[in-house]
Amino acid sequence: MVTLKAVIEALLFASQKPLAPKEIQTALKSAAEYAEEISEAKLFKASDAEIYETLHLLKNEYTDLGRSFQLIEQVSGWVLVSRSEFQVWVRQLFPELRPTRLSPPALETLAIIAYRQPIAKADVEAIRGVTVDGVLQKLLDAGLVKIAGRAEIPGRPLLYETTHHFMEHFGLRTLDELPNASELRQIALPMAAAEQTHTGDTAVTAVPELPIDQETSSRANSPTEDNKDGEIQIVTGTDSKAD
Repeated sequence: MVTLKAVIEALLFASQKPLAPKEIQTALKSAAEYAEEISEAKLFKASDAEIYETLHLLKNEYTDLGRSFQLIEQVSGWVLVSRSEFQVWVRQLFPELRPTRLSPPALETLAIIAYRQPIAKADVEAIRGVTVDGVLQKLLDAGLVKIAGRAEIPGRPLLYETTHHFMEHFGLRTLDELPNASELRQIALPMAAAEQTHTGDTAVTAVPELPIDQETSSRANSPTEDNKDGEIQIVTGTDSKAD
């Protein structure tokens, strides 16, 4: 007999992207016209609560069974992925996918934006003590950061924020899941001077920023940007669909 759990599992396995509960519900309703047995009719009317309950049931079941894959909830929905301890072997199936390396300065800049977004470039520079044009462009190119608009202050500087790709890569559903998010957002930090300007971006904002930890802040004392690649890396695509 076909069960709701089995149907949802099949949808998750076949999907090429994370599935939101609403998408699962739509798929169940759309399949009604193809029903062959009356006993399956109740599947097409599954409620949001039933779908959520089933998703969590599957998640716990995979964990209890010690499977090599897991069901996780991302910002855009639920998805089956391989567990991190198997990434060395899974990567061998995708030799053409090279790890995307970010330098320590780029990671510091990304952390500042993540915790205090939306934020102007000049305020990031006030915290780091260096220019960030190069690393900011790298983050934009990697799809981890995007332009969020302009600040409603004199000069209207560009504001930057993280993307859905950032959320999915780090397994976050909301920004509140960032480590110590509420505490770090309350700490007052250096701000750009009101009269300070930069090419193509007037920096005039009064948003307090993210503190950098002792290990990373020691690298931010140089008067110019450090563009050398570091050993820290972000590897995209390491979580693979389960077979």
